[in-house]
Amino acid sequence: MLDIVQIMEILPHRYPFLLIDKVTELVPGKRIVAIKNVTMNEPFFQGHFPGFPVMPGVLIIEAMAQAAATMAYLSVGGDAKDKVSYFMAIDNARFRKPVKPGDTLRLEVETLFNKRGIWSCAAKAYVGETLMTEAELKATLADK
Repeated sequence: MLDIVQIMEILPHRYPFLLIDKVTELVPGKRIVAIKNVTMNEPFFQGHFPGFPVMPGVLIIEAMAQAAATMAYLSVGGDAKDKVSYFMAIDNARFRKPVKPGDTLRLEVETLFNKRGIWSCAAKAYVGETLMTEAELKATLADK
């Protein structure tokens, strides 16, 4: 549905902080499914952890937030280049299993509500059918 070039037209993030590779499903304002291919050449694996590489949980949360922001940008219309997404809250985060190099992380985000520019979303990250991480995210889209 969206490839990396299209995602880069929406999100301001760039390597090494762009953490979604493609969008496979989008229902504007309601749901998005995005993919992050986790590879050994990610810069964080050098120090997290030598000999046992694990993707940091905060970066999994960030990947889910980038998927949510992509959905929000595409839902409000207009030019995404005029907006920026800011985190407001992360609630009920649970890290169930470690994400390792070679994993394909499927990020599923559903809107809980969108009121007065505040988006609340339920986000889950899977490898295959295994739930790895989940959290409730709140963010706002603001003018740059």
